[in-house]
Amino acid sequence: MIECRKLSRDFKVFKKNEGFKGTVRSFFKRDYYINPAVKDFDLELGSHGLVGLLGPNGSGKTTLMKMMTGIIVPSRGTVKVLNEIPSHRKNSFKKNISLVMGQKAQLWWDIPVMDSFLLFQKYYEIEETDFRKRVNELGERLNTRKLFHIPVRKLSLGERMKMELMACLLHEPKVIFLDEPTIGLDIVAQKSVRAFLKDYYQEKKPLIILTSHYMADVEALCEKIILILEGVKKFEGSIDDFKGRFRKEKTLVFNFEEEVKSFSRDLEEKFHCEWSKDRSQLKIRVPEKQLKKTVIQILNQFSVSDFHTEKVGVEEVMDEILSGS
Repeated sequence: MIECRKLSRDFKVFKKNEGFKGTVRSFFKRDYYINPAVKDFDLELGSHGLVGLLGPNGSGKTTLMKMMTGIIVPSRGTVKVLNEIPSHRKNSFKKNISLVMGQKAQLWWDIPVMDSFLLFQKYYEIEETDFRKRVNELGERLNTRKLFHIPVRKLSLGERMKMELMACLLHEPKVIFLDEPTIGLDIVAQKSVRAFLKDYYQEKKPLIILTSHYMADVEALCEKIILILEGVKKFEGSIDDFKGRFRKEKTLVFNFEEEVKSFSRDLEEKFHCEWSKDRSQLKIRVPEKQLKKTVIQILNQFSVSDFHTEKVGVEEVMDEILSGS
């Protein structure tokens, strides 16, 4: 469904010195530098799946999506989506993809939502019967039918994002790109959007590529993760493989039978320890190689009622990667 070979994109960025002198100088001589946003990116994705594209701000995620949708042209390398070159922007290509960007609207701001939907119907040449059926079904699932005749500018952020999702699904695309679809939404709205996307995928089986800074989106939806840092692909695989590769520590949780007034100074200096207020519970992060030794040491020195290994979340792993720990 998607094939990238040595895909790269550079941006020429104007560099101007500050102040009046810098402004005058820029009229006669402009300085530029090349910013490589994506470098030698290789990727192959099949006909369906939920794929999470992870990385910090400026890592190249949105640039990659824009090349895959034909908005920008690669500087080097090749990309094919549905066996077509995206930048050619053929109608057969555009009718089978969709892009939602959480920070940019595709609906017309001052007209009712249904009027925007009708424009999309004409644009994608959707039969009237299919159009009405899809609008009603999507509106029912997202609980938005009562909002169809309200101008977009009158909707809340959560309501608008649901309408943006509806607009991108009216033509039932085979490949869906979602760039920060839950950005700025409250917890209830985020859960609602996640549940809808999961149900939609189970029914239609498209290929969905999702970027999000909310790791809960990724853990709830994605079967596969691609990590991109400074334009370079650093990882591709399952969530469990991702955690295992980048998380070299385990979090142990110990519950003690009584308050622990004094603890091993050696352990507290070597590892990150987090105590409960009454000092009856300890969370300690230990490298995998020292796990067994640490458990035995604590069990021998203290009265432990129970202990377990805490499940690591994607957010925690990403935090460690980005902080360089």
